[in-house]
Amino acid sequence: MSKIQKSQWKHVACIQDPPGVQLYTQTGTVEKGGRRLPTYRCARGSTSLKSFHLHLNRFIPENPQDSDADLSDEDDLIEDPDYQPTVAEENGETSFESMDEEEVASTSTSSTLPPRKKSRKGKGKNALKTLSLEEPEDTPDPSSPSGPNKGTRRIWKLEDIEVFQVPESIFEPPEAVKTPFQYYKMLFTDQMIEHIAHHTNLYSAHELGDPIKTSPEEIEDFLAILLFMGVFNFPSMEDYWHHESRFDLIADIMPKKRFQLLRRYIHFNDNQQCNDSPDRFYKIRPLFDMLREQCLLIPSTYKHSVDEVMVAYKGTRAGTLRQYIANMPDKWGFKLFCRASSSGIIHDLLLYQGASTFFNVALSEEEQGLLLGAKVVTTLCKTITQPRLSVVFCNNYFTRFDLIQKLNANLGFKCIGTVQPNRIGGATLMTDKELMKKGRGAFDHRSAEGVIAVKWYDNKCVNLLSNACGIMPLSIVKRWSKEARAKINVPCPSLIPAYNQHMGGIDLSDMLVHLYKTPAKSRRWYIPLFGYILDLCISNSWLVYKRDCGLLNEKPMPLKRFRLAVAHSLMRVNKPGPKVGRPSSHSPPSQKKRYIPRPSQPQQDVRYNNCGHWPLHCDKRGRCNLCPKGVSRWKCQKCNVFLCLNANQQCFAAYHQK
Repeated sequence: MSKIQKSQWKHVACIQDPPGVQLYTQTGTVEKGGRRLPTYRCARGSTSLKSFHLHLNRFIPENPQDSDADLSDEDDLIEDPDYQPTVAEENGETSFESMDEEEVASTSTSSTLPPRKKSRKGKGKNALKTLSLEEPEDTPDPSSPSGPNKGTRRIWKLEDIEVFQVPESIFEPPEAVKTPFQYYKMLFTDQMIEHIAHHTNLYSAHELGDPIKTSPEEIEDFLAILLFMGVFNFPSMEDYWHHESRFDLIADIMPKKRFQLLRRYIHFNDNQQCNDSPDRFYKIRPLFDMLREQCLLIPSTYKHSVDEVMVAYKGTRAGTLRQYIANMPDKWGFKLFCRASSSGIIHDLLLYQGASTFFNVALSEEEQGLLLGAKVVTTLCKTITQPRLSVVFCNNYFTRFDLIQKLNANLGFKCIGTVQPNRIGGATLMTDKELMKKGRGAFDHRSAEGVIAVKWYDNKCVNLLSNACGIMPLSIVKRWSKEARAKINVPCPSLIPAYNQHMGGIDLSDMLVHLYKTPAKSRRWYIPLFGYILDLCISNSWLVYKRDCGLLNEKPMPLKRFRLAVAHSLMRVNKPGPKVGRPSSHSPPSQKKRYIPRPSQPQQDVRYNNCGHWPLHCDKRGRCNLCPKGVSRWKCQKCNVFLCLNANQQCFAAYHQK
């Protein structure tokens, strides 16, 4: 390769860029031999320099370890009269031999080069190894060591790591199980309700010129209606008040127009003070901050999981706040990063808003230079009360080799997570094809600096990094075999069951939220986030209630009954009951009129079928359903409507005829 470079160097003067003209432009990069090389294109077409770059890339093998097999000392030496060997070649020194072991091991073996002829070779193996390649600074090699070991060799060994013993979580049992309303108030506090009432009046006064004069008690009734709607789902909100489908449990709480007015002007922040704020979620941020403070007060276990949650929203008014994730149940919506325990209780959350996500988070200079996933895990895990005893589980969106080391060194907790193959720190694991040949349950592992990298083949190959537990003891999992048409035993490393058991906390919370979801379809983008807050308070409070019932050996009520109990309490607690008896003479008359539902009209097929329409005499009179001023004691037994039936008015017969 050095001889080729010598022979091409004499053409540089005639093919280089003229003064002030840039002929060669970089069109991309190609990864060869563990290095990333630039590719160029000349404006004048194919040139000698372009051919040199093309041959240079082809001479570099995909795997440096295979370069020795292509070279032989017995090949004939092709002499070049212009070639002068360097001092390093005469002494047998090579730059390739000085590369880190990790850089050699991290080269790709997934693709193969086209067959090529034997090239010029100098002194046996040293002719190819004298090439020294510089890697661009903006594209760091993922397999290169980082952190305190930067610049040193990372040695991967075929050995297991020591198991980290996580203590069992012990919760103090309460004196008695509280009511569902008390558990709910631990998260959705009275301060939040007063905050909503104040800013709703403020916003309505700004829009209408006069506030709608709502109160915390009325906001509680409004929340009760939303909780009822999450259990009893109707196609449209108007159906709860319509006379043909009236639902008394909801319609008796509040008139339809008042509910629509509250839903139209409900607000959570002062728009006049948020014009210059970098917070893109400023309309809903105060409510999330108050909820986060209450979630942090819930005692947690020592096993945490970090994952992302999508709040469904398909509108376009939120701009780039709306995200798209293809493999989520709700593909369009707002993205939140959450930390939860394995029981499903959310303890901390973070709203994602792009570059300004961490505008209100205090990060050090080292933490500000981290990637997004590392920043998220670091931010959410800083609020863990006992990090030295805790383990965090992450998926492959967050996990990296350097992240696991920094979390252990800076914050003190261990980490287990699935990882992408290019983030395992250069561990020389078997390829997927080699592992699949060994059969289901085969695995390979390497460990370095207290971190173990594992690849396990189940239905497909999966990569994991861990510094909490390793391979042993092996466990057995049941898997269905198509060949045997039965379930078979598959060996499994110990970190796989640990990850599967404790990683699903956020998925469990998301499932509970979607079971009885508050209807939040609206043109205003922050209403779905408000609905998520209501549902998250219900699921979190129910899980805490369920945990307390387990400590006292009591049977907990289902989530649906728990939600209905909270809604009934919101509707009645701290509110005066209906007055019984005659009003006093000095008391003012009540301004609230009682709603008397109008009798439902029969369908025309029933009204005109001329079968079973018998007059029924009643003790009380009712307004005739046909004539505007008629009053009658007779009603149709089948249609259930009052109709005139006397010598002067024959509305009964006329009503049932077309």
